[in-house]
Amino acid sequence: MVNLSDRGVKKSVDWKLVGAYLLLVLIGWVNIYASIHSGGPASIFDFNFNCGRQFIWILSSIALAAIILFVINPRIWESIAVPAYLFVLILLVAVIFLGIEVKGSRSWFEFGPVRFQPAEISKISTSLLLATLMSQANYKISRAKDLFLTLLVIGIPMVIILAESEAGSALVYISFIFVLYREGLSGWWLFCIGMAILLFVLTLTVSPLVSAIVLAGTVAVSHVFHSRRIDKWFPINLSVVVVFSLLPWILRQLSKIWDAAGTVDPLYVFAGIVLCAVPYFIFKGYKNRNSFLPLSAVAIVAGLALIFSTDFLFDNVLQEHQRKRIEVLLGMKDDPTGVGYNVNQSMIAIGSGGFTGKGFLNGTQTTFGFVPEQSTDFIFCTVGEEWGFLGSALVIFLYVFMIWRIIHNAERSREAFTRIYGYCVASCIFMHLFINIGMTIGLVPVIGIPLPFLSYGGSSLWAFTILLFISIALFRQEKKYY
Repeated sequence: MVNLSDRGVKKSVDWKLVGAYLLLVLIGWVNIYASIHSGGPASIFDFNFNCGRQFIWILSSIALAAIILFVINPRIWESIAVPAYLFVLILLVAVIFLGIEVKGSRSWFEFGPVRFQPAEISKISTSLLLATLMSQANYKISRAKDLFLTLLVIGIPMVIILAESEAGSALVYISFIFVLYREGLSGWWLFCIGMAILLFVLTLTVSPLVSAIVLAGTVAVSHVFHSRRIDKWFPINLSVVVVFSLLPWILRQLSKIWDAAGTVDPLYVFAGIVLCAVPYFIFKGYKNRNSFLPLSAVAIVAGLALIFSTDFLFDNVLQEHQRKRIEVLLGMKDDPTGVGYNVNQSMIAIGSGGFTGKGFLNGTQTTFGFVPEQSTDFIFCTVGEEWGFLGSALVIFLYVFMIWRIIHNAERSREAFTRIYGYCVASCIFMHLFINIGMTIGLVPVIGIPLPFLSYGGSSLWAFTILLFISIALFRQEKKYY
């Protein structure tokens, strides 16, 4: 047990980070009340409504934070990482068979009036195991075996959560790529993920051939800069990309010469040329000991595979409501009264708040309940409407400050476990922040993900509190020796 009057506690605990946490929790509680006050709660402490129940969750979360910070030895977290990870995996599988279905997702356990979502705590167990694995003295992320094991730790819970139809929670696991990048993963991985998203969107919204040409152009530009022989390779690669771009016209002209009834699909011609060239590039790279050429060949084959499978993935892997939300987001369809209703009303609420907002409890969209799920997934639109740009900017500033502070402490850490876990925490909070606010202003599809510390929900608040305060406790342990 720690003596709270100890000067070391006052100096070692990051009270600025604790203060940001408390402010966000308070802002969330107040706005949860604002989002439902017209529905009948007598006061913000009415335990029959979300605002009163959230107060209980807040008190219990603060108690949890105090226990983690002042009672539990921080060194225990590394030792329990493996059993905690395995236990949570069991819960993730069990909830598929024993849990209840909520809005099409079977990811909740229900115990009387209390619901619990294992996917929320899986971020904690995965972060702990990643930090344990990657902090080993002989670990090298550049080694294929270690990288595969790392991706396995991230991928197993992610796949199980996808099986629960919790796409939003599964998507958060992509944020761990930033942790891997900090620990030495090549930036090309980030580039490849970005390219995969771009090709997927272009294939859906423009055409597969345009995606293929963009893929060829990207590989060509990368080759030019990697070779550092711009004068030699730029004209050659540019000519190849231009020819590919003119394939539809070239094939039409050839069909006229041959009097063909129809033209060959340019995409298949493109794919055939590329597949014929792949063995040459692999051989050339092996002969010249140039690893970039075979990797480029693999990348372009993988890109073509994604382009050809996009329609299948979109039609058969994504659920109907997810397809509709993506179509509305990308402008493929306009459905302001259907799947686009939530986002449309959310943007109206945020936009109507103006610079200073309409004032506490004066938001019309909020008061009359035009935005569904306003105390949970769409809590940010309550902030935007009643507190305006200033209030929204304050909330975002608190999140940015929290993420910066966590990374700052992580970089000052001498122990790899503390540093890596800190980056895991920062990445999870950032991904939740980006997706949640992005969907309320129409930048990303609506996938049902809470805003950390603000959205109503006990399992979410507990999970993020534990996630954050483990990192604060680890930072505090190191500050004792500064």
